[in-house]
Amino acid sequence: MQPDLFSAEPPPQKGPRIFSVSELTRSVRVCLENAIGEVWVQGEICNHRKQSSGHQYFGLKDERALLSCVLFYKNSLRQPALSDGMLVQARGDLTVYEARGQYQLVVNLVQAAGVGLLQAKFEALKRKLDAEGLFASERKKALPKFPRTIGIVTSPAGAAIRDMLNILARRAPWVRIVINPVRVQGAGAAAEMAVAVREFNESAQLPPMDVIVVCRGGGSAEDLWEFNEEILARAIFASRIPVVSAVGHEIDFTISDFVADLRAPTPSAAAELIVPEAADLQRRFAQFSMRIQRELTNCLAKWKSDLAALARSPLFREPRKLLAESSQRIDSAEEFLHRFVRDALGTHRQHVNATLATLRQHRPDQLVRIKRQQLAESTNRLAQCALRRIQQHRHRIERAASVLRVLSPEGTLNRGYSITTDASGHIVRSIAQVKPRMKLITKLRDGSVSSTAK
Repeated sequence: MQPDLFSAEPPPQKGPRIFSVSELTRSVRVCLENAIGEVWVQGEICNHRKQSSGHQYFGLKDERALLSCVLFYKNSLRQPALSDGMLVQARGDLTVYEARGQYQLVVNLVQAAGVGLLQAKFEALKRKLDAEGLFASERKKALPKFPRTIGIVTSPAGAAIRDMLNILARRAPWVRIVINPVRVQGAGAAAEMAVAVREFNESAQLPPMDVIVVCRGGGSAEDLWEFNEEILARAIFASRIPVVSAVGHEIDFTISDFVADLRAPTPSAAAELIVPEAADLQRRFAQFSMRIQRELTNCLAKWKSDLAALARSPLFREPRKLLAESSQRIDSAEEFLHRFVRDALGTHRQHVNATLATLRQHRPDQLVRIKRQQLAESTNRLAQCALRRIQQHRHRIERAASVLRVLSPEGTLNRGYSITTDASGHIVRSIAQVKPRMKLITKLRDGSVSSTAK
């Protein structure tokens, strides 16, 4: 546990607390790291030295103070080369080098002063314009293959315009160049370039432009910053004429590059991209000329051959004979046509007559009359059949009734027989069923007699 040197109430003790140098230095280091920690510092590099281990030691100073710094090798691999006199911004952890009792900044990132602010502004504007659709690829306009007039927005005193003019004169000497001179660096340059782009689109005194090029040569981020201004980006976006952005070197990117219809890595590359090479066009024209000549030669040869064949044909040698033969063929065809039509009409007439005869045989009123007769006959047959069946059943029933009357008990009694039953009405069929003093009932044809067995 480190002693707290900055507490409001020191721990009670009998006498003053005596610290060792190490204890005091360690307490100061812990206090600095906890209270400040990581920090950004801007200053001028001085006393820079690089050790064989790759570690770099230097100081950051301003008018009133000096801060010791160390950049270890593992953090220096992606940092710019440092030297005395550079104005930089350094990010690192504030700590104490206990061996010497001096506080220092352990640096992990170094950048040129002002670059961080510019980069932040660049990214913020880029996100804003991208969200509004100024970078959308579908709205970018295609450049004409053979521009006749090119408008250039740049400084007439720069080396970039001289290189572009030389390349354009060599590649496409027929192209007309119109330069709208503006400043390309410093405050207000972006507004001048935006006005120049609008003039190329709107001015009636200028010839119609096929392409507009906004360009300048290389430089630092501060030098190129005017091409990152919103006013120029919106002017390029509003242009109805295709705009090419050619700013700085190949590694430089600006807001104008993202908004423009085409981004060229350099002004010289822009000149090569927007116009074709005259020598290439001449070669292509020569190839087209040879192809056309070859096609014409082939066509003429074919036409000559066709004419020769026609001259040798019978049409040119014996036209009257051919006409006579054609007339005979026409007469033969006419006769065949008349005969064919006559035969066809006869055949169709016979077919119609046969169809009419068939229709007369199958007239609906005749069919209805026949069907009605058939229905009446069927009805009569059905009625007679029903009567016969009823009479047959009646005869069968009468015969069955006669047989039943003969075989019934009443018939038997009428023939002189009697039926004896006990008191319960059961028929006595055997003498063995009769008991002494058993009451018997004898049924006769015209009544019944009661008796008692002995």
